[in-house]
Amino acid sequence: MSDTPRVLFWRHGRTAWNVENRFQGQTDIELDPVGHAQAERAGRLLAAMGPSLIVSSDLKRTADTAGYLSRACGIPVEFDKGLRERFGGSWEGMTGVELSARWPIEHARMDIPDGEHISEVGDRMSAAVDRALERTPAGGLLVVVSHGAALRVAIARMLGVPDEQREILGPLSNCSWTVLQRRREQWRLMEHNAASLPEPVVLSDDA
Repeated sequence: MSDTPRVLFWRHGRTAWNVENRFQGQTDIELDPVGHAQAERAGRLLAAMGPSLIVSSDLKRTADTAGYLSRACGIPVEFDKGLRERFGGSWEGMTGVELSARWPIEHARMDIPDGEHISEVGDRMSAAVDRALERTPAGGLLVVVSHGAALRVAIARMLGVPDEQREILGPLSNCSWTVLQRRREQWRLMEHNAASLPEPVVLSDDA
């Protein structure tokens, strides 16, 4: 077995605010019935990958999503507040249409006037992932359950992409995941916005 670590970043299932296109931020929204079904299905699939460690944001929508994988594979969930979504200040609860009307320039840039700066999100997400990786065995799979905006900046950081260029990564759909694997001291993007199990990849493809 390879001792190369892998990290799987998993976004939570759907919520009512996702459907309404409301900025969720750190507001503690629950999964809707579709979100629970998404998490149950994805949890069964991801259990087949043999997770070594599951860490999750402590917000309910991520905790409940992670719980489905935990029950499917028998690995307990560890919670880390550093994996929470970006704090959205006065934007939380507002729809995209409302935000564009009130803050057209800021919304286009995702520059939240009274919210958390994206660099702060990246710092705490990176620190949380590093803490979890220290406890992941060689050749193991770390599953990180978090939120769309927070995950994208964390993934970008691991790939060496500047925060302001993070949107070169497409968004993560509800309950979809991204897989990174380390090789030669560098993280490589193996899967992005996936909803099915990855096919085996021969790592000598560009040796």
